[in-house]
Amino acid sequence: AALRTGPFPAAGLALAGEIEDRLAAGPALAAEDHFRHRLAARRAADAEAGAATTGPHRSDLRVHHLAKDVPAAECSTGEQKALLVAITLAHARILAVETGQAPLLLLDEIAAHLDATRRAALYDEIAALGAQAWMTGTDLADFAPWGARAQFVAVEAGRARHIVLP
Repeated sequence: AALRTGPFPAAGLALAGEIEDRLAAGPALAAEDHFRHRLAARRAADAEAGAATTGPHRSDLRVHHLAKDVPAAECSTGEQKALLVAITLAHARILAVETGQAPLLLLDEIAAHLDATRRAALYDEIAALGAQAWMTGTDLADFAPWGARAQFVAVEAGRARHIVLP
């Protein structure tokens, strides 16, 4: 299947950390041996810390804007948000294919830093997936393109009320 990104940039993903560095530098068995020795050497410090201080959980996810050939950390806030949306949509598509059903999406402040074109593309993609999505935002106008495809709820002073768009 072709990679669809629409107005969202394609993202390169990689893990970066001590174990990944060892795997890149030599055989996997050598990386496993090194990790095993590090765990043994750190056992007392880990017990005192109440957590493992070395291991794959210490690795970072590195995101790269492929079209611009720059790390996401060097992108604008809007570009970073677009990269995050692209990754989230790609994952949702994979889950839909693998499980036969669309995932539930919880998207907090999703419209922030997205222009109208990207917001519309996001809404169309969610609808095309058949996903149920809960989206929050502070500006109702950002969600107006959904029209009758969505239900709108305002939460004010601890109460929820249904909103009907004109």
